[in-house]
Amino acid sequence: MAEANKNVEIMRGNPEIAVKKLAIPIMISMIITALYNIIDGVWVAGLGQAAIAGIGFVTPIFMILNGVSVGLGNGATSAISRYVGAHDKEGADKGAEHSLLIFLVASIILTIVLLVILEPLLKLYGASGQSLAEGMKYGIPLFAGLIGFIFCNGATGILRGEGDMKRAMYATILGVVLNAIFDPIFIYTFGLGSAGAAIATVASSAISAIVILYWILIKKDTYVDLHLKQFKLDGKIARRILNVGIPASMDMVMMSIAVSIYLIFISGVGGDYGIAVFTSGQRLYLFGIMPLTAIGAAIVAVVGSAYGAKNGDYIKRAHTYGVKFAVLVGLVITIILVVFSNQLAYLFAYTPETAHLVPGIALFLQIATLCLPFTGIGMPSSFLYQGLGKGLYSLAWTIIREVIFTVAATYFFGLYLGWGLIGIWTGLAVGRILASILNFAFARYTIRNVRKKLGT
Repeated sequence: MAEANKNVEIMRGNPEIAVKKLAIPIMISMIITALYNIIDGVWVAGLGQAAIAGIGFVTPIFMILNGVSVGLGNGATSAISRYVGAHDKEGADKGAEHSLLIFLVASIILTIVLLVILEPLLKLYGASGQSLAEGMKYGIPLFAGLIGFIFCNGATGILRGEGDMKRAMYATILGVVLNAIFDPIFIYTFGLGSAGAAIATVASSAISAIVILYWILIKKDTYVDLHLKQFKLDGKIARRILNVGIPASMDMVMMSIAVSIYLIFISGVGGDYGIAVFTSGQRLYLFGIMPLTAIGAAIVAVVGSAYGAKNGDYIKRAHTYGVKFAVLVGLVITIILVVFSNQLAYLFAYTPETAHLVPGIALFLQIATLCLPFTGIGMPSSFLYQGLGKGLYSLAWTIIREVIFTVAATYFFGLYLGWGLIGIWTGLAVGRILASILNFAFARYTIRNVRKKLGT
């Protein structure tokens, strides 16, 4: 409990120090997760182009699952951190209890819905023949076992809400290491192919979820103390979680819709080759996004605590520091991805059957990742709204960035101007850059209004 209280005091203290100390463990865990995605891509690459494309077609649907789990976790983080900032221990406890119930209900609903819509959506994206078969082999076991995935990502949100980023990191690392071990076993040793990649993900996520729940429910050495036998549903607490959790979940749904549109554009101009290039390059793009997301996740906790304490100055300082930190990290990652684009591309195209993908993947990295430094001002701004409990603002900016600006830009450069895949990669960068700049400007406007309201 002493360690738990220390985490809480860090979150209530100097905002710059809090953002840095809370962001680094999240960043480490997310980088490792991103590295796992790369490792996963390496193992999948050995299955051939059809498997790469099939899994790529599942990506936007998987983003819905990932988005809901992360979004609900952010809802828990936002609600619990605001209770912590207000020194309301009972509220934090009840917030954690309600979060677990919400995770369970979401797991049941999503399992049913995603299994029903899987095949129709794959066909809508353009999957057919062998790529459709591979997509179904991957998607069915993945979505059938999603409860562990939702509880893993959701429960880490409870830990982040009380500032316990280190154990959230440990659980994530455990899942990544197990996944890396399970992948070759299920894919090749057991001969399950694409389905094996999905089973490895499901099994490792479930084990991580069990570890986190052990800390919270059995070991009971967290700041929040759950009493599930005395649980009583409180609509106000549930709404506080869902007011951020639902829009945050919809963030990824909107991104999934956008990626679905990108896939339609890419399939139309580049076929399975374009899809395979995008899928492989996107793994490395997500590597670049992960550290920026980590900084944003820290901002949710710090801003939530500051807002609960009615400290407008801390809110501004947390956002300013987070933006500077994210821009620097984004710039470094962009340089790495561009300079070593050819070498990195070989990770996903090391077989004779996939070697022809290398130039395309490298070109994707050289163009699409140029937005990352600018995303460094947009990402912390989106997470700022979640910390303030303004989940709809965060959702609105996701729609503006991905569905309006970036879809329009990919269509304009890729299809309207006829630049093909190069145009689509250009649109991905240009759309995100413009939207991120606008998002930052609106965030500063929001902070000024909040400070006037709080009088600080």
